[in-house]
Amino acid sequence: MGCLVVPLALISPRLALVALWLATDILGRAFENGLLALIGFFLLPWTTLVYALMWQLGTHEVAGFEIVLVVLAFLADLGAYGSARD
Repeated sequence: MGCLVVPLALISPRLALVALWLATDILGRAFENGLLALIGFFLLPWTTLVYALMWQLGTHEVAGFEIVLVVLAFLADLGAYGSARD
């Protein structure tokens, strides 16, 4: 599944989130509340995707260097909103 998520994420993080939701249960395990994942889908798709992947790859928590990657994804989401204003 990982080989499929990367190209989908490059096209659209929301498309990759839908593929993860349909093919795996990573999102359900990473987020205790499905509402949080749904809000992340609409507002912060890169952050939601990276958080779920880092949660799965790590020890089922996001700690250490994984937090840096989630913060970078958050900045990418903010950059996408900022560039849309121009």
